[in-house]
Amino acid sequence: MSGFDLAVIGLGYVGMPLAKEATTAGLKVVGVDVDPRKVDALNAGRSYIDDLTDADLDHMLANGFSATLDASVLADSATIVICVPTPLDEDHRPDLSAVEGASATVAAHMVKGTLVVLESTTWPGTTDEVVRPLLEKTGLAAGLDFHLAFSPERIDPGNPKYGLRNTPKVVGGYTDTCRDRAAAFYARFVEQVVPVSGTREAEMAKLLENTYRHVNIALVNEMAIFCDELGVDLWEAIEAAATKPFGFQKFLPGPGVGGHCIPVDPSYLSYTVRKLGYPFRFVELAQEINERMPGYVVARAQRALNRQRKAVNGARVVLLGVTYKPDIADERETPALPVARALLDLGAELSFVDPHVSKWQVDGTDIPREADLAAAVEGADITVLLQPHAAFDLSVIEDKARLVLDTRGVLAEGSRVERL
Repeated sequence: MSGFDLAVIGLGYVGMPLAKEATTAGLKVVGVDVDPRKVDALNAGRSYIDDLTDADLDHMLANGFSATLDASVLADSATIVICVPTPLDEDHRPDLSAVEGASATVAAHMVKGTLVVLESTTWPGTTDEVVRPLLEKTGLAAGLDFHLAFSPERIDPGNPKYGLRNTPKVVGGYTDTCRDRAAAFYARFVEQVVPVSGTREAEMAKLLENTYRHVNIALVNEMAIFCDELGVDLWEAIEAAATKPFGFQKFLPGPGVGGHCIPVDPSYLSYTVRKLGYPFRFVELAQEINERMPGYVVARAQRALNRQRKAVNGARVVLLGVTYKPDIADERETPALPVARALLDLGAELSFVDPHVSKWQVDGTDIPREADLAAAVEGADITVLLQPHAAFDLSVIEDKARLVLDTRGVLAEGSRVERL
């Protein structure tokens, strides 16, 4: 009998919600990470994850959860789930070093009969072509001596409606038996499990989901640029189109895409297609448009200041919301960074307001944080709203700001407020 029902490798925004739900369902769970600061914080009851409160963590610890640097616990775990990051390298190619490292660690400790699941987003074929050979160096065979599956994470940080438990879980196995074993495991704490025929189909499902969003966001971002020149209120047009009860899904423009999925996952798919010898033009065009948006935001701010007979050079500019999405503290791939970088290059005196971020740097330079929203927008030559955090009183921005560029379409337009 294994000592642990589940070992989670990688205690970040994916691994910790998984550990939480499994612990809540009565499973005995251990978390493994290579970062001693994370392990120490978790064992002390201090959460660093947006979707996990200290109270949640206290409940987990009281119900047997613990975090460790010691990978030997894997030998005593019935199921091992790998939840490590899969970023892009400098050339926008998939960086699987963390997956390879975690797989090698599992191989060093895994015993016969273990279920191993990869949740990290990656290109189709990774589970079979990268993870399986590393695990089979043990002499154990996938599908015979141990079970191997892929189940893409679908965590949406800060989403109040959908969490791990009530978001359907796609599961693909190396064999049908592997799939069934993984599906039965997830069914213990996820309401709906969606089995697919193999690991590649499960890997592709995740990339398709996020590429779909990426392409549609790029569509409305490009429309925002030309609708401004046409004198068309795109925000109103989008709301009108969204009244159609079929055949249309609402996407909104913004200052660029950020986070762990949308800027990264389509590049994994593009990489896979390029290996076949031709470009994935949809994705590459979407990437180009979405990466253009921070520069467009700065150009619009510059134009708004020019109408006031002011230059960006020397202007006081305050950015509202520097995380990648509203109401979370996550700054990964945030479009605020290229926006800030361009404004600093133009000589702006930059500051920011964000209740979720206490310190913020741009290329090593500390950006001053302003605690008082009203004072910040009153004192700025232009306010750029990047993320509409719930903590922001929008009426204060509308009433007090001298000039506002609203990149999220949440403020009432007027003589001092213009939308992207």
